[in-house]
Amino acid sequence: MNKIGFNVLAWTAAVSDDLFPILDRLKGIGYDGAEFYLGPQESAAYQRVGNYTKDIGLETTAVMTLGADENPVSESVEVRQKALDKIKWAVDRAHDLNAKIICGPFHSAHTVFVNRPALDQEYALAGEVLHAAADYAAQANITFALEALNRFECYLCNTMEQLLKLVKAANHPHVRAMFDTHHSNIEEKKYSTALQTIAPVLAHVHISENDRGTPGDGQVLWDDAFSSLAAIKYQGWLTIEAFSRNDPDFANAIGVWREFSDPWDIAENGYKFIREMSLKHGL
Repeated sequence: MNKIGFNVLAWTAAVSDDLFPILDRLKGIGYDGAEFYLGPQESAAYQRVGNYTKDIGLETTAVMTLGADENPVSESVEVRQKALDKIKWAVDRAHDLNAKIICGPFHSAHTVFVNRPALDQEYALAGEVLHAAADYAAQANITFALEALNRFECYLCNTMEQLLKLVKAANHPHVRAMFDTHHSNIEEKKYSTALQTIAPVLAHVHISENDRGTPGDGQVLWDDAFSSLAAIKYQGWLTIEAFSRNDPDFANAIGVWREFSDPWDIAENGYKFIREMSLKHGL
């Protein structure tokens, strides 16, 4: 079966020793790995968490975002250089974690808009930054899994068609794509068509309910999602990404204003749900 992961953003965006009891319980539930947000903590914190997960038998993946002052599609050479520097920094922190995948929408600045559709020039600019960053990531055998977001969080990449265009612009074997059931539930016509489009470069999948709560409790068309993943013979991670207000600063930054589900309800029932759906659809 595909490996099943859980993003600890359901509790906190910080990488610290405080996560150890959470990681122990995730391992006990049956998870194969945990996913961490690459925030401002020092290298030593990432190394401790990376060593701990390795010792208890959990693998790791990572996720990152960029802000307005480090935007790969900016007209400013200086801002694009800051974007490249930040991604390289994130590669180092992912290496500290022993992670081989960095996913997320770091092709552009999160929630930064320009009041028009994306331009071909912006795909080219993002591609240049990502190609240079991927040269650095390749040294640590780290792959980028770029994420398309819904229209309320991003204008550059909302669909798998746009995401494929961006991956082609980067033109690097370590620049690939991810699929998120939450964003695709908003932006795509059909999961099957979207996944067929992105299949040649698909490297990571987020399992996320329409309300960011427990997978299986909402409106996502899960049979379509899992059968379509099986049809393209996807063999990567199935990682639950769900949010809460446990970390107020992070919750405020992403527009989470209420609790969706208890994080442990998400973790325990979400794991069972993924296993059941995977077995049902032969994934």
